[in-house]
Amino acid sequence: MLVEKDIAPKFTLLDQGGQKQSLSAQKGKWVLIYFYPKDDTPGCTKEACTIAEVYNDFSKMGVTVFGVSKDSVASHKKFADKYSLPFSLLSDEEGKVIEAYGAWKEKSMFGKKYMGINRISYLINPKGKVEKVYPKVSPATHALDILKDLKSLIN
Repeated sequence: MLVEKDIAPKFTLLDQGGQKQSLSAQKGKWVLIYFYPKDDTPGCTKEACTIAEVYNDFSKMGVTVFGVSKDSVASHKKFADKYSLPFSLLSDEEGKVIEAYGAWKEKSMFGKKYMGINRISYLINPKGKVEKVYPKVSPATHALDILKDLKSLIN
């Protein structure tokens, strides 16, 4: 997991429209990168939809939002279209960016251990450094927590 003041690892990934999106293209802007396990599952849908609900606030503050998972571009398109998500969902099928950001972890369900994406978010400042890490995310309130932090950081 990255920590505050780390330089955010650069990346270029395809979004749900098949367009390349890169962190370096966002230089000078605030960026929210949130990692989530899977498109169109209950927790991930809740998280994405709550971010979408406050997206206009993020946008007014000049914040770029990227959601990242191992799902395909086609899966992201279906998910984004189904819920009218106004931000980019990035496909990291190889998991390289997910690993670089420390979001690939051992998990446990019903006593079975497996590797998967840990729900974690990073707020990247305009200089490309990690400003805030959100290692324990509550899908229902996460967007509001970030918005509150952004308001205090930007104003």
